[in-house]
Order: sequence, then structure tokens, then C-alpha cells
Amino acid sequence: MNMQKSSRYLLLIAFILAGSMAGAQSIVHPRKGASFSSEKIKVTFINRKQQFNYRDTATLDSDINSPKSVNIHPNGTKYYVNSLEGGKTVVYDFATNRKIKVISHNFTSADKALWAPSSGLYKFRHEYRNPDTFLGKPVESTFSHRGRYLWIPYYRRSYDINAQEPSAMAVIDTQKDSIIRLFETGALPKMVATSPDGKMLAVTHWGENTVGLMDISSQNPDEWKYITCIVVDYKLNLNFSTTAKVDRDVNSGYCLRGTVFTEDGHYLLVGCMGGSGGIAVIDLQEMKYLGRAVGMMSNLRHLLIKDGVLYASINKYGYVLRMPVETFLGKVRTLDGDKVKTVNVTGFQQCKVPAGARTINISPKGDYIFVACNSSSCLAIVDVAAMKLLGTLQADSYPVGLDISDDGRYLFTTSQGRANGGGNAVDIFEVEYK
Repeated sequence: MNMQKSSRYLLLIAFILAGSMAGAQSIVHPRKGASFSSEKIKVTFINRKQQFNYRDTATLDSDINSPKSVNIHPNGTKYYVNSLEGGKTVVYDFATNRKIKVISHNFTSADKALWAPSSGLYKFRHEYRNPDTFLGKPVESTFSHRGRYLWIPYYRRSYDINAQEPSAMAVIDTQKDSIIRLFETGALPKMVATSPDGKMLAVTHWGENTVGLMDISSQNPDEWKYITCIVVDYKLNLNFSTTAKVDRDVNSGYCLRGTVFTEDGHYLLVGCMGGSGGIAVIDLQEMKYLGRAVGMMSNLRHLLIKDGVLYASINKYGYVLRMPVETFLGKVRTLDGDKVKTVNVTGFQQCKVPAGARTINISPKGDYIFVACNSSSCLAIVDVAAMKLLGTLQADSYPVGLDISDDGRYLFTTSQGRANGGGNAVDIFEVEYK
């Protein structure tokens, strides 16, 4: 190859590499002390738990393996991190951030006594020699009985590579920090929520368009039981290979996710990340699916209700939406579950935030929304009154989970791991309200 051809060849390679690098997302790891400040609020990154830098022994924790969610105990003494790929829930002391317990979700035939009687609602599609021997991948969590119990559904049982079989859900006694009960679920559960009166629990099945409802009104765990399983429009007919993987994060119908009870306990609202999107509405008085509110943008990820106001995050485009609950319910009253299956709902207040808006939470007084922006690798701060983005603060790449202390002073995010690096971190922020 002559010099001129060699130069052109090297130039071509440079252009290819430049294009490749431009399309790749850089990994970020913020430094301690980094902060965002406005006239009203200051947020500072103060600490982390991580498994990406083995030289930083002060923050290194080998049990942090693609953490999916974090939940602060209602009494404020500790917090729980669901380590998805590690198959563990890691318990930390809130005041010191010291690790106090690691709860494994690895089960064998020796754990038979933990299982609640079968509800008959969830059927296996294939035969397995030991279906109750598996490693569970913990996703989200919810407390019940004033914090006594923590409910954790599993993305799938480890042998079920395509999440097409019934998964499971563990109940942790937070006084002992050990699993005291196991329940079956539908395929690929992700979200779980407790009703305001603490008597009902909903577990939402991303993988099959259904929502399981449980009666947990008793103080005796032996008396907890499924009431029913509600289908959102249609139930997926799952018949995938047991040896070749498919992408179940997208091949899952409406990809049901954000789940919240209205404050009076009359309705359950479920966000749809897939399909034509929207919010599924379930009447809990009649135990009936009414239909979907559509038109507010697709790829809806998280829902929460505070002080009579409904909030939602739009993942792909990066938005936070806001509407009074009564206004929303007034717009969906034509849904009847039979003839009228969808209704177009407009009028949400909108705030643009960085892309990848996943979990959202709100300050105790309801004046700020905090957003874990996954693909933008940041924490976003929104002024609720103005529905305006105040600013952002870098988080360890790919934040997905988020929780805030009852006094609003501390905020935690979890950054999920990816094959290209990043993630594998729990970030701790301090919030000052000026």
C-alpha cells in the first residue's frame, strides 16, 4: 500500500471510530460534594455504595450487583436495596450506611415451608423437575403493616430464561430481616403496591398484561391470600422457547409498570410502558378492569399520588406529568370495561426533563419532584408549582430507582448495571430546602 492510499485508509478508520464513539454513551461517576443549587433548594451528592471501582474500598460493596430499587423503612432506621442480578436484598443502617444484613433469594426444597398454598391463578406452561428451586431476581418493593413487612417480587425464576412461567414474591419480616413467606405470581412481575388502608396489595405483571390483587388485611401471614387476577384488555399467550432467549423487556404487550391506589382505595391505576400506552383503570369496588386512559404520551413508566394529585413519568421522551386525581377520574368515567375500552385524556401539566425518566418521588411538602433519569445519567429536580425543571445533578450512570426520607433531607438512587459498564451503584444525596 502506497503512502497516499495508506493515509486515506487511516482517515476512513478515524471517521468510522468517530461515528462509533459519537453514538456511544459515556459513563459518568460524580465526585462527592458535587451539588446543584437554586434560590429554593440545594442537592448535594454525599456518598455511594458501589461495585465498579475496587480501589475505592471505603464505598466498595460486592453485594451491589445491578441494584434495581431502594426503599427506606417507614421508621427511618434502615434502607433496603434490591440487587437484581445478585439475587439479594441488602439492608443498611440509615444513620451510618453500615451494611447490617444480606438477604438471599436463593431457594431449594428445604424452603418448602415458606410457600403459601397455591391460589390456582397461575399455571406453569412447561414441566420442571424442581420448580421451587431457583434464584429470584428482586425488582421493586412495598411495605405493609406499618413497615413490619416488605414485599419483593422477582423478575423471574432463574431457570425460566424467557419469564413465561409463574414467578414469585417474597415477604420479609423487617424486625428479623428474613423471608417468612413466598407467594406465586404471574409472569414477569415488576411493580408492587400497598393500598392506603393497608388491607390490599397489588402486584403488576409486566410480562402478561395482568394484575394480581391480594387480601393482606390480617395480622397473621398465614391468612393472606389472592383475591383475583385482573386482565388488562387481553392476557398474553406465552409460548416461548425454554432454551433460546427472547427480549421480554419489549415482547410483553402493554408492559405494565407504575402502579398506584387512589387515596380513597376505590381505584387502582396502572401505567403502560408498551403498546399504545396510557393508564389502565381498575375499579376495586367491583373488582373490574374498566379500560385505558390514552393520549398523554406513550412509554409511561411511574405513577404516584400525593395530596389528591396524580403524577407520572414518561421514560423515553423525558417528561413529568401532573393532574388532580378527581380531574383525571372525571375524564375516564365513560370507561365501562365492555363497550368503551379507551378514552382520550388531555390537559396534563407537563414538565420536560432529561430522557429516561424512570422512578419519581416527591418532597414531603409536595413542592419538588425528583426524577431518576436513566439514559441521561442524572437526577432531575422539578418545581411542582411551576412545573418547571430547576436543574440536574449527575448520578452514577443509569439511575433507575429512587426513594426519599420522610423528612425530605436524604435521597437515594440506584443505578442499574449494563454490559458496557456504568451502574452498579447506590447514590446518596443530601437535600437542603432554603
